[in-house]
Amino acid sequence: MSSRRSLLVALLALAVGLYLLPSPIDPKPHVVKGPPPALEGLLAVNTRLQKGRRLFTGKLHGPESFAADEDGNVYTGTVDGKLWKIAPNDSLTIITQMGQDLPECGSSTDYEPVCGRPHGVRLDRDGQLIVADSYFGLHSVDPKTGEKSLLLANSQGADGVPFAFLNGLEISSQTGIVYFTDSSSRWGRRHVRLEVIELNNLGRLLSYDPETGSVKVLLDSLFMPNGIALSPDEDFLLLAETSIGRILKYWLKGQKAGTVETIMDNMIGYPDNIRLSDHRTFLVGITTPRFQKLMPPFLDMIAPYPAVKRFLAKVIPLSWYSLLLPRYALVLELGLDGELVGTLHDPEGRLTWAISDVFQHQGRTYLGNTDLPFLPVLEEWAS
Repeated sequence: MSSRRSLLVALLALAVGLYLLPSPIDPKPHVVKGPPPALEGLLAVNTRLQKGRRLFTGKLHGPESFAADEDGNVYTGTVDGKLWKIAPNDSLTIITQMGQDLPECGSSTDYEPVCGRPHGVRLDRDGQLIVADSYFGLHSVDPKTGEKSLLLANSQGADGVPFAFLNGLEISSQTGIVYFTDSSSRWGRRHVRLEVIELNNLGRLLSYDPETGSVKVLLDSLFMPNGIALSPDEDFLLLAETSIGRILKYWLKGQKAGTVETIMDNMIGYPDNIRLSDHRTFLVGITTPRFQKLMPPFLDMIAPYPAVKRFLAKVIPLSWYSLLLPRYALVLELGLDGELVGTLHDPEGRLTWAISDVFQHQGRTYLGNTDLPFLPVLEEWAS
């Protein structure tokens, strides 16, 4: 009897301890707009993403975003804080290290604030790489010498609010204005899972003028704003709100300039980067699909219950959430009007999964990711 009483006391003490343990997140109730759409019609399962191959296995870890120059070189950044050049013959060259070049870089997200983590990568009109490093801010990098120049530090931020998680990036070819996203003013990239679980609206869309050095907040109160893409005429841009599965259109020109519209909501998955294709459509990488099976998607189930979220954030290690993510690759193709026109799937994750970017250059499609140790490519855009 005494041993049973001792066990009950121990369990009670454990329960009280867990209850009193502070949670790292402060979520609010959120109700999703309905079950995800069914895998039918344009969303029907196919194997178009299995018709590719992997490059640089074990050499490139998490090639997240891409840019390319007129000579056919492709540029990307990886989890170890490095910027790389991929030549037309698929040779690989390190351009620079965004932070400190330590042996531990890339071994754990704990080293990212020291090593850096380049996300958005684009070339400006002068042939310089503009890089959104999640921890260090906006940089200009000479792709030939690797020389770095800080344009805007995270600590500087905008309107008195520092940046915590720089992410998406786009540059106007007409004005040179740099558009970028800060996914959260609370959580950095290494705590992205807490950002998704908490489901806060602490993200912003911003612009940076390299001529004047001025930075402007274009939109705030966004749910993990991520990838952005300018339209062909640059009269609007599309923006992905990853944590709630939504895509916005922000008008830059015309009578609607400065206004925002929702063009896709309650999506089949959580969108990452958005890129303009080589045939005037938008390509959206889905970082995690959102499927209705025997039960609703996990994040849908816990969204209305802050207490459940706070408890999970206390007791479950962040790395464990990866076990809930299916190995399923999905790309959405949208027309310029924002309507879905096609999808590409890899339902078994044979080539890849968790797609961050879909970048087309000289007939090849590069499929980015945030953590995988290879670069998947499609040599043709098969239908």
